[in-house]
Amino acid sequence: MPTNKLAENVFQIYFKEFGSCVYVIKQDRDNILIDTSSEENTQELLNELEKLKINPRDVHILLITHKHPDHIENNYLFPNATIYSEENINQLVLLNMRPIKVPGHTKDSLAFMYKDILFSGDTLFHFGIGRTDFKESVPEKIQESVNKLKHLPYNILAPGHI
Repeated sequence: MPTNKLAENVFQIYFKEFGSCVYVIKQDRDNILIDTSSEENTQELLNELEKLKINPRDVHILLITHKHPDHIENNYLFPNATIYSEENINQLVLLNMRPIKVPGHTKDSLAFMYKDILFSGDTLFHFGIGRTDFKESVPEKIQESVNKLKHLPYNILAPGHI
């Protein structure tokens, strides 16, 4: 089940390695990826994008939920993409896309609300919350961030791992 359609033009690419996910929002221009997965998944990511008829050069926006290797190691595959993460997220201007700061798993964790889909990164999962035992974690903030996300009007939860 590598690629699932979540909504019109929104796809989840699932990788067995780490159980991680990359999300694709396919548009006429400015294709968007949310996270890029790890180097172990490089070829599979390229294969799945090819099935979606997306050339890596046609990805123009990378939204990074946090900077753990299993979320960013394939950023280099997208030479025409602007990378948005916590440092420059205020510069992001996209219709229907709302970045949300959710410290806890890492101090710079982000989630993204797109229409009725919540891309929660490693903050909120279908059956739990993200780990907070990393050096860069902020354990005292995770519950506050989870509560912030739980009250959003989403119909589809798209976590960083399944």
